[in-house]
Amino acid sequence: MKRVACIGEAMIELSLTGQNAQVGVAGDTLNTAIYLCRSSRELTVDYITCLGDDPISDRISDFMSGNGIGTSQIKRILGASPGLYAITTTVEGERSFTYWRSNSAARQLFADGDFSTLENYDAVYLSGISMAILPHSVRLGLLEWLNQSLIEVIYDSNYRPNLWENIEDAKKITSAFWRRADIALPSIDDEMLLFDETAVEVTARFSANATTGALKRGEQGPLSLGAEVHQTYSSAPKVVDTTAAGDSFNGGYLGSLLSGNSQADALMEGHNLAMCVVQHRGAIIPE
Repeated sequence: MKRVACIGEAMIELSLTGQNAQVGVAGDTLNTAIYLCRSSRELTVDYITCLGDDPISDRISDFMSGNGIGTSQIKRILGASPGLYAITTTVEGERSFTYWRSNSAARQLFADGDFSTLENYDAVYLSGISMAILPHSVRLGLLEWLNQSLIEVIYDSNYRPNLWENIEDAKKITSAFWRRADIALPSIDDEMLLFDETAVEVTARFSANATTGALKRGEQGPLSLGAEVHQTYSSAPKVVDTTAAGDSFNGGYLGSLLSGNSQADALMEGHNLAMCVVQHRGAIIPE
């Protein structure tokens, strides 16, 4: 059974509707980890992060376990606490976020520079958000360790400008991970924003790279990377909330691909799952 480590930050999610708020647990790589577990029972998925020793951290850990995620590699930090974010959506389903995460326990991940726990896995999945919350020295250390390792690296740039100290570091780290990634899962909007490119330029850049993966393009459907695939993708009949659209695509796509299915089948699995998710509120929909 293939073992996958998902690296990042798990937070409390407030999904706001009018004067009410629905409380959940989410985070970009955690969302993918959950949908990855749901998409394939042939994989073992662990989450690697730091949490505090407070009741909210306990709730997050229990939530992960309840969704089939392994928590044995989560480090608990005395006196620390997790981050929190709130989602607001427009009538068209487009989302915006407000964060309280500057002192999150997850920012202490790999603070000792020891990445050896990753040796126990066949693949690691991480994102630009995973990188953005870490000190730059830790980012560079992790990248160096991965460059010297044979472990399969899966990357989603997931660019959030406010999390980075400057755009130069974001570009350098993202570019380095695209060079290292065995499976690339970029979103066209993020790449356009980060590298100041048009959709045509982003498409050409990734099409020229033979790395396996998918360029996510929303309702237009994914563009296959590394293998030529021609198929039609349906649109969601009604978009309620686009939160975790890309994360769920990643989970469905990876669950299929890592279980041995074809690129075409994996792309369709990812798109259909994301199409389902955007018709519900919140990052994690009922199973």
